[in-house]
Amino acid sequence: MTLLSINNIEVIYDHVILVLKGVSLDVPEGSIVALLGANGAGKTTTLKAISNLLRAERGDVTKGSIEFRGARVDQLTPNDLVKRGVIQVMEGRHCFAHLTIEENLLTGAYTRGLSRGETRDELDKIYTYFPRLKTRRKSQAGYTSGGEQQMCAIGRAMMAKPNMVLLDEPSMGLAPQIVEEIFEIVRDLNQRERVSFLLAEQNTMVALRYADYGYILENGRVVMDGAAEALRTNEDVKEFYLGVAANDAEGGGRKSFRDVKSYRRRKRWLA
Repeated sequence: MTLLSINNIEVIYDHVILVLKGVSLDVPEGSIVALLGANGAGKTTTLKAISNLLRAERGDVTKGSIEFRGARVDQLTPNDLVKRGVIQVMEGRHCFAHLTIEENLLTGAYTRGLSRGETRDELDKIYTYFPRLKTRRKSQAGYTSGGEQQMCAIGRAMMAKPNMVLLDEPSMGLAPQIVEEIFEIVRDLNQRERVSFLLAEQNTMVALRYADYGYILENGRVVMDGAAEALRTNEDVKEFYLGVAANDAEGGGRKSFRDVKSYRRRKRWLA
C-alpha cells in the first residue's frame, strides 16, 4: 500500500525561483525510501513541501499534488499534518537547547493527550531504542553532542507516534560511527514499530545500505530511481555519487556528468 504519493509537484520561491520541476515519488507503507542528491538538488525543499513548511520561507507548491493515505494534504497546516501522523525531523537537529533531553522528548507527546503513566511508558520505549538518551536525560540538550541531539530529535518525533517520519540529513556533521548507530536505530524503528521513513541524505553510500528504495534528485528533478541495491550497483551512481569511477583505473580521468550517455533520466515532469 502506498502511504505517501507526490505527483508531479513544482515548487517556486518568492514567485520567481523555480526549485522543484515535476517531482514525483511514492513511499510504500512500512518502507525506508532515500531521497538522494548533492547539496542544492532540492531534497530539503521536497520534504518541506510534504510537511507544508514552505510558506514560512515564501515558497509554494504551484503544481501537482501530495497525498497521504490517498487524501490530499498539500493544503493542510503543519499541525494538522502532525495529527495525521506525518512528522519532520529538520536538518540541523533543532533541539530546544535550554531544555533537558527528557523535556525535549516530552514536547513530542504534547498533541497526544496522554496520562502521566502512558507518557512514562512512551519515554521508556524511546529509551530502549536510544540508550544514550537515557544516560543523558537530565542534561541540557544544548550541552550534549551532535549525535545525541540528533537522537533526541528523532526520539521527540517518535513520541508523537507517527506513521511516517521525514528525516532531513541525519548524518550531517556526525562521525561515521555515530552515523551508523543512528541508521541502525532508524532501521530498528522501521522494522519493529512499522514507521515509514523518507530520508533526505547526501551520504549516498550509507543511505542505500539501509533504504529499500531510492530516488536521485538533480537540479530539482528526479533523474533516476530504483531499488536501493540496484542503485548501489549502478555504474553511473557509483561514479557520481559513491566516488567509484571505473575509468579512473584505466587512466581516463573522471568524466563530466554531461558526457555520460547511459544515465537514464526519468522525465516525469513532462508527463
